Amino acid sequence: MAEPKPQLDKKQKKLLKYKIERSRRRTPFRRQEWFRYAKFSETWRKPRGKHSKLREHQDRRPPMVDAGFRSPKLVRGLHPSGFMEVMVHNENELTLIDPKFQAARISRTVGSRRKLAIQEKADEMNIKVLNRKVVE
Repeated sequence: MAEPKPQLDKKQKKLLKYKIERSRRRTPFRRQEWFRYAKFSETWRKPRGKHSKLREHQDRRPPMVDAGFRSPKLVRGLHPSGFMEVMVHNENELTLIDPKFQAARISRTVGSRRKLAIQEKADEMNIKVLNRKVVE
């Protein structure tokens, strides 16, 4: 069976392509001085220091998270494939998904047996599963 595609209009397709390209080129937002201390992860934290150079947006500092980096409203929150993600925990929740616009993401708490059952039912209903379990 062919891979399901989302039904997007021309404007949404253009904006999704733009969003993906912009996010690919954007420098990653990292926590201030993440390289200096092992206890700091790279995960973004807003700088709140009184004399913080990053908070003051000084030129020699990396970019700070800002509203200007947001993606277009029509495609915000969409998976790069164009589908809107819906978290699924069991087979019954697949009936709530519209296969034209939405795709299933199986919860990490679901075991292997139920995960395979969800995938089989999704194939019958022609629903895309974003995190398929690879059967060896």
